[in-house]
Amino acid sequence: QVQIVESGGGLVQPGGSRRLTCAASGLRFSRYVVKWYRQAPEKERELVAVISKAADSTVYARSVKGRFIISRDNVKNTAYLQMNNLQPEDTAIYYCNINFTAGQGTQVTVSS
Repeated sequence: QVQIVESGGGLVQPGGSRRLTCAASGLRFSRYVVKWYRQAPEKERELVAVISKAADSTVYARSVKGRFIISRDNVKNTAYLQMNNLQPEDTAIYYCNINFTAGQGTQVTVSS
């Protein structure tokens, strides 16, 4: 059974940083691309970042490029999203998606 668990969210002040973690089990993690999405209230879901199976290629949404860094550890079956210089517009629930399966998400709130 595939299980995806996101963690690391919380309340952050503008300009702050946060690292999200995506722990996967029940699948061959290294065989899949990992995607981070976010869902803000009254907004469409946004694809934030993508990392290839071997972590040799990454893609970012224009809204986060230069501030967020996606990475993965295929030994630990874990992916990360390092978020820097967070702004109020980054407030959202962040989801990790692997092979069309996502977890429950983790809430990130950016506010002073």
